[in-house]
Formats: sequence, C-alpha cells, structure tokens
Amino acid sequence: MTFARLAGPTKAAAVTLTVDGQRIAARDGDTVAAALLAAGRQAIRRSAVTGEPRAPYCQMGVCFECLVEIDGVADRQACLVPVRNGMVVATQQGEG
Repeated sequence: MTFARLAGPTKAAAVTLTVDGQRIAARDGDTVAAALLAAGRQAIRRSAVTGEPRAPYCQMGVCFECLVEIDGVADRQACLVPVRNGMVVATQQGEG
C-alpha cells in the first residue's frame, strides 16, 4: 500500500515530532498515523502474537492496528491523536 499526500497548496502549519528517535515533519491537523504514513513508515508496530509488522488500517479507531506509545503512554491509537509540535512517538513491539 502506498500513501501520498494530495498535491496542492496548504495553509497547515509545519509540525515536527520525534518517532523512534528520528525527527519527522508533519502538518498541523494530521493524525499521528497520517504523519507516519506520509513519512514513509509502513509498519508502525508488531503483533503481540506473531511478531508480524502491522500498520494503520481503518483510520477511524476501530481496528487498533495503529497502537503506538505517545509521550510515554503506551497503546494510544495513532489514527485518533492529532500531532503537536515536540510530540515523542515510539513504535510498539508486541504488547504495550
């Protein structure tokens, strides 16, 4: 699956967050999941059962495939949390 932003001008302010120690750029109004996908991250966690890579799927908080740690709090749904400048995100390996 490929994720790309729609072309065209935007008035959204630039936001920077840190993901697994790397700084990535996002736009004000993005969810954490959208920012990760736009930055080229495909898998954002690993299954607690099989260890297989998992990625955001439904983008509306139903599937729980986008669980990440945000500012030290595990098991946050990346598709429901808007980015903010300085946010620290960590991918999860298995259970949070």
